[in-house]
Amino acid sequence: MPSSITFQLDKTAADSRARRGRVITPHGVIETPAYMPVGTQATVKAMRPDDLKEIGAQIILNNTYHLHLRPGEDVVQEAGGAHKFMAWDRPILTDSGGYQVFSLSSIRKISDAGVEFRSHIDGSRRFMSPEDSIKIQEKLGSDIAMAFDECIAYPSDEPQAEAAVERTYQWAKRCKAAHTREDQALFGIVQGAFFAKTRRESARMLAGLEFPGYGIGGLSVGEPKQCMYDMLEIVADELPRDKPRYLMGVGSPDCLIEGALRGVDMFDCVLATRIARNGTVFTHEGRINLRNARFTRDHSPIDQDCDCPVCGMYSRAYMRHLFVAGEILGGMLASMHNLRFLLRMMEDIRAAIESEGLKAYRDRFYKRYDLSKRF
Repeated sequence: MPSSITFQLDKTAADSRARRGRVITPHGVIETPAYMPVGTQATVKAMRPDDLKEIGAQIILNNTYHLHLRPGEDVVQEAGGAHKFMAWDRPILTDSGGYQVFSLSSIRKISDAGVEFRSHIDGSRRFMSPEDSIKIQEKLGSDIAMAFDECIAYPSDEPQAEAAVERTYQWAKRCKAAHTREDQALFGIVQGAFFAKTRRESARMLAGLEFPGYGIGGLSVGEPKQCMYDMLEIVADELPRDKPRYLMGVGSPDCLIEGALRGVDMFDCVLATRIARNGTVFTHEGRINLRNARFTRDHSPIDQDCDCPVCGMYSRAYMRHLFVAGEILGGMLASMHNLRFLLRMMEDIRAAIESEGLKAYRDRFYKRYDLSKRF
């Protein structure tokens, strides 16, 4: 079945694997490298769709597992699909639900047929197969759907990784056979844990199935960052050059830069909004926690060099007041700031690939950004 999306690769960096391109979908163009805000339950927490557009979000992610459990894919389909259900007319990507099945359910049974698990909401017994995941995603109506895969824990041994690679491959073939929606693209997912051999094998096997794009899963699960970067370099050398590559669940500023340097085109992560709700925000000097008493009389913006609406209107002192007083607005404004910070980073990364080079941008960014600064 022809893909409903196309990938246009405009430039490849001479001194790294960095790429500049665009993914063309039924609901719009995604300039890459791109960061996708996560709208787990058909909402990016504390953000209205219009707010997301204002700060430059091109595409968001919805979660198959969560929407299957609540409100149910049939409800979303009746509303006209996820786009109409949540009033978002730009691209949507849905993950397969596989990661949530493995991470949120403490009682699960994995077989070649699929995964039996208990709902984290009410404890009810559920089952999800590759075909079930595809059926749910087709009803949700996303622009990009993801194949059902087996994500194993870190650390794991090589035999475990080999078994997961084979099961992920077999499930990918079943997903492809089950997928019928012509206006939705289906991406395969590379697994392989943290072994060069299994990562390479998984990438080659999935590439052989000729998906229109590829997720890179099973990373950022507790391993050292350099280990993740090593795996990305292996995968980048094996995946088709003319297909988009999506690093799943990764979204800290340093990882966005390092991932892009290694040929990643798309990223997503809940980090930006999760830490925002607790008062932690990104700045060009590193993370800070606005609950800290030292901001009580700090009437400067969160970040002097940020162009988000929050930094243009509100001070650190006011933001601290909102969090200390338990006001909902605090989390809303911090979420908007953090998302805009990352989205602007991606704009800068794209511009750097086109001009000075991403390595030069990385070096300049790290001169200011303190990776150890968290509070």
